[in-house]
Amino acid sequence: MEKIQLTASHWVFLLAVLSILLSVVFRKGVIIISIVATFILGLLSDGGGGGFFNQVIFSVQVVFKALLNAGSALFDIMLVVALMVAMLRSLQAQGADKIMVAPMMKLMAGPWSAFFVLATTMYIAAAFFWPTPAVALVGTVLIPVAMRVGLPAIAAAVSVNLAGHGMALSADPIIQGATRLTAGAAGIEPGELLPYTLLFSLVTGGVAISLACLTIRRDMRSGALVAPTEDEIDHLISTVSDQNSGALEEKNSSRYARVFAIAVPAILIGIALLMIYRALFNPAEAILGDSASALLGGTATIILVLSTFAAQGMRAMDGIADHTRDGFYFAVKIFAPIIPIAGFFFLGNPDHAVTVLGEGTPGFLFDIGHVVGSHADGNVVVLAFGVTLVGMLAGLDGSGFSGLPLIGSLSAALALGAGVKLPVLAALGQVVTIFTGGGTLVAWAFGACADAGMSGITPAALVRRNVMPVFSGLFVVTVLAIFLL
Repeated sequence: MEKIQLTASHWVFLLAVLSILLSVVFRKGVIIISIVATFILGLLSDGGGGGFFNQVIFSVQVVFKALLNAGSALFDIMLVVALMVAMLRSLQAQGADKIMVAPMMKLMAGPWSAFFVLATTMYIAAAFFWPTPAVALVGTVLIPVAMRVGLPAIAAAVSVNLAGHGMALSADPIIQGATRLTAGAAGIEPGELLPYTLLFSLVTGGVAISLACLTIRRDMRSGALVAPTEDEIDHLISTVSDQNSGALEEKNSSRYARVFAIAVPAILIGIALLMIYRALFNPAEAILGDSASALLGGTATIILVLSTFAAQGMRAMDGIADHTRDGFYFAVKIFAPIIPIAGFFFLGNPDHAVTVLGEGTPGFLFDIGHVVGSHADGNVVVLAFGVTLVGMLAGLDGSGFSGLPLIGSLSAALALGAGVKLPVLAALGQVVTIFTGGGTLVAWAFGACADAGMSGITPAALVRRNVMPVFSGLFVVTVLAIFLL
């Protein structure tokens, strides 16, 4: 095997990665570090054509080209998320959202049926709409009902949090935004990653939800947790209503609300089943990656138009802009901070590095990982727990997604050097990073704040309740990954 020679650029890249991890630990932003490191890599490259002034000009251009490269890679993900959220807003405008989840109320006969109905509904909604919009849909309608049948507020928060910002977001099986971000940084196809992210997310979530349920049941029997009073439920409903009062102006059900409440879930579930069927039984025509995004995005756009006309009539010609704006605002708010970070970490992949810095540029992180992985001697235990640790550190910033470019690039680098299965290592890192940063273990994450707010508790209380179950789930899934590597 050809020996890789590490250059000054490699050491700058490694120093930047370590600085980013250190900043995350201390809850500091990493965008400036990513941009400065990208600029320095431009200075150290050979693309300037000679002369210090030309090299500075080239380095400034490299910063923009790195951002453009990352933005181009992520735009389709942003677009499908924006369209799905816009579609949900149009359904909410005519009251179809409440009709969609109302049948689940009948299944809530007691606290434990309520706990699992909340988790199941949240998982399905989050898989199609992403967890943050989904918790507004599920939380405002179902959480008060769950509390009325005796489920404590903290238990309701744990249920929607572990199912939505844990299981559903870490696998992202329908929209595949997380999967494509990790796969893009790792240099593999999303279809190679998806089966493992789905498996690992279900295992982690299954262990976490089971243990959380047992601890909640124990505390309810001992009296440490009690069923909420009617006053507490009324206060929660009032608080949530106030929080969402400005979100939508139109709340009355339109004459077509019931039609859309039935048709939209049927269409989306039908698409999901078609994707699963083709992936399992007709791989040649599997709908994954770009094809999945196109199908979901196109479907969401058509439903958005029809739903807006159903709710607003001819005023939809102007009103649809509000829903589209809401969708894009949500997508940009999520992905805008990720683009500069991804722009830097994508340089760790030789394909992206050549695009930004020119021919002959090595993949910096791939080379570093190759050297480190070769010294690991194929020790899968060290590799798996190492990626788990890095994933947890990367998730400490509270976004859940900003660490995925690092995880994808690092997994590819280590897998190449150690000769292990890259999709397994990358999937493990993705699930760990999102479970940590998506909002199950980090109190300042937006996911924890949203889920806790919908239940009337503090994010810190939610995270404290999650710590033991989620850590147990992550340990189990890391051991599982060791056997699969």
